[in-house]
Amino acid sequence: MPASAPDYVAAYRRDGYAIVRGLFSPEEIAGIGAAIDQVHAEGVAHGRSFRHGNLFYKIAPGGEGPPQVQMVQWMSYHQPALNAVRLDRRMAHVLEPLIGRDLKQIINQLHWKTPGSQGDFAWHQDSRFRLPEAAYRNLGGSYVQTGLAIDPHNPHTGGMRFVPGSHLAGDLPLDTTTEVLGTAMDDAALAAAGLGDRPIVDLVLEPGDLAMWNPYLVHASGLNSSDHRRRLYINGYVRAEDCDRGEWAFKGGEPVPFGPEPALVHYEALRERGEPHYV
Repeated sequence: MPASAPDYVAAYRRDGYAIVRGLFSPEEIAGIGAAIDQVHAEGVAHGRSFRHGNLFYKIAPGGEGPPQVQMVQWMSYHQPALNAVRLDRRMAHVLEPLIGRDLKQIINQLHWKTPGSQGDFAWHQDSRFRLPEAAYRNLGGSYVQTGLAIDPHNPHTGGMRFVPGSHLAGDLPLDTTTEVLGTAMDDAALAAAGLGDRPIVDLVLEPGDLAMWNPYLVHASGLNSSDHRRRLYINGYVRAEDCDRGEWAFKGGEPVPFGPEPALVHYEALRERGEPHYV
């Protein structure tokens, strides 16, 4: 834990993001990474995008190679080691000064960025995906996205880039006509949104570091030019009283296990078509 919690809290409020270094130990990251590799193997075995309720594997064709596992959502329903991370009390402790002790979770997601693959993320705000809007109240002050680095996260591995302070402007007119995943960064989009003269910073993390960012922070990521797959474990938390959706994560700072039925998060057809099926 940081020696002085207000340091990262002040940075988060000023810049729209903050970093807590070394939240998880190298030994813990090795175990988490092994669980993530297991989920990746599951995605490769599916070979194409697959859904079972909130659990979702986003798979891209691999051409002459194996399928590209780009993202998996809500694998924590069946992966105990990853479930333990999202409910770790250290996460609750870091989040408490920002959004309190009673938290739901609306993002539980793994990202892989394969060297040279179409894993770019266009400039965007996460607020774009918080739908329906009526279910998410006081979004700028009630929601925090976290990313746990499993591998080095930097420009060489296709790491994220942030526009510091952009969260203070709220919703911005960024182009939403294309998919964010698989679309290259285009700085013309920043200029069109009035951010053309703003500084851009690269997010640099070592394994075990935790980044946090605001849903209105403008960010993107580029190509992985390293020789290894880059893994990032993302968990998004929201103050419970300000959200009508999501799985409970913490009550009074204490972890809450999954209930007998999955909660409605983003998959609108959860009740009508929650059975396993290929997409």
